[in-house]
Amino acid sequence: MKRESVKALLASEKAGAEVTLSAWVRTKRGSKNVAFIALNDGSTQHNVQVVVDLEKMGEETVEKVTTGSCIRVTGQLVESQGSGQKYEIEASKVEVLGEADANEYPLQPKKHSLEFLRENAHLRFRTSTFSAVSRIRHTLIFAVHNFFNSRGFYNIHTPIITGSDAEGAGETFNVSTLDKKNPPLTEEGEIDYKKDFFGKLTNLTVSGQLEAEAAAMALGKVYTFGPTFRAENSNTTRHLAEFWMIEPEVAFNELEDNIDLAEDFMKYMIAYTLENCHDDLVYLENRIIEEDKNKKAEDRQPMDLIEKLKFVVENDFERLTYTEAIEILRNSKPNKKKKFQYPVEGFGTDLQSEHERYLVEKHFKKPVVLTDYPKEIKAFYMRQNEDGKTVRAMDILFPGIGEMVGGSQREERLDLLLNRMEEMDIEKEELWWYLELRKFGTAPHSGFGLGFERLVQFVTGMGNIRDVIPFPRTPKNAEF
Repeated sequence: MKRESVKALLASEKAGAEVTLSAWVRTKRGSKNVAFIALNDGSTQHNVQVVVDLEKMGEETVEKVTTGSCIRVTGQLVESQGSGQKYEIEASKVEVLGEADANEYPLQPKKHSLEFLRENAHLRFRTSTFSAVSRIRHTLIFAVHNFFNSRGFYNIHTPIITGSDAEGAGETFNVSTLDKKNPPLTEEGEIDYKKDFFGKLTNLTVSGQLEAEAAAMALGKVYTFGPTFRAENSNTTRHLAEFWMIEPEVAFNELEDNIDLAEDFMKYMIAYTLENCHDDLVYLENRIIEEDKNKKAEDRQPMDLIEKLKFVVENDFERLTYTEAIEILRNSKPNKKKKFQYPVEGFGTDLQSEHERYLVEKHFKKPVVLTDYPKEIKAFYMRQNEDGKTVRAMDILFPGIGEMVGGSQREERLDLLLNRMEEMDIEKEELWWYLELRKFGTAPHSGFGLGFERLVQFVTGMGNIRDVIPFPRTPKNAEF
């Protein structure tokens, strides 16, 4: 049986044709003579209306058709008599494929809180908001691979289970098959991981960067796009325990090349979404506008959603050093008037989201790239500058969210890398293979990381990162 999609029907020129549509019921209304059923199959933001003549087909035809049920409709596609839709279906046959008990189905035709929908994450795809977010997420996934493939990059699958902590932060999930109640012990009384499955202490990866560097030293241009994990006990709107990371690594790229690549990538991703997800973006923008009506002026979004996205695409990113940014912030009115929650005192200050957003939204009024951070607040693998104080790091800052991209030129000089690892108490034995990349044909190289959910959150305008991943993993939450 040929089955149409709602999206294809609404875009077609098939008025008068007989069509068959299988979809889920959003709403049903009507009288004793006629029923109007709004159907959606996930292919578009829009519903298609089905008109059922109860005098011809009988009331029993729609008795089991309730919100949430799944039905198959056959009928004639006709031009709609109502406004806001091109076509509707005059039904000749209605089959209930799956009932939904009206007394039990959680998603009734009313406004539900996002928290309630998180508690029903298995069903929230059926709402207009989450179906829009899901389609945009898919579009961005496709755009990631399209961008890198068109530029000669190779996709690398880096390990999910690893023996290293790339960030050096120690916030990892351990992977073990040892008996939890009675693990084998060493003579010193410590757990003997030599008897574990992998013969050593292992964890879920926090980044594929180190392995991507190994691939870049042979293939030139590579990228990873995979799941990463952080055991950070954080319940903020910006953190997940499981999320997806995009990490390109490019041989022979220095810091400026890295920034150029990241700017091109971000603009491409957002422009592609603007071009291909217009209806979903309009829906989400209107949703935010309605929400903002009930908020204080200072809590509202600084720009409408589509305006914000175009702001990124249409502006060259402002580039300046961390030191220059600190001076701007130190002398800013919010800092002098003690309006910042975290005062900016000088070099060495770890910038917070409020500082980053000030630079983007108030001072430069465009996306900002900060470079050359103090080495004390950055990772061990970043290339050291000649001043001995800073490293060739770069962060890209966006409106409304702050940091979007973090990257650097990598330290390719073995002696300096060894010294930095010693300063930070990072075990050289664990990363012997990473150090050998500097011994055998080392080369300048750079890369960056982008948390994919952070990008989806920015593009959709959703306020909580838990609402842009299908099944969020956060502290005390692994229900689905």
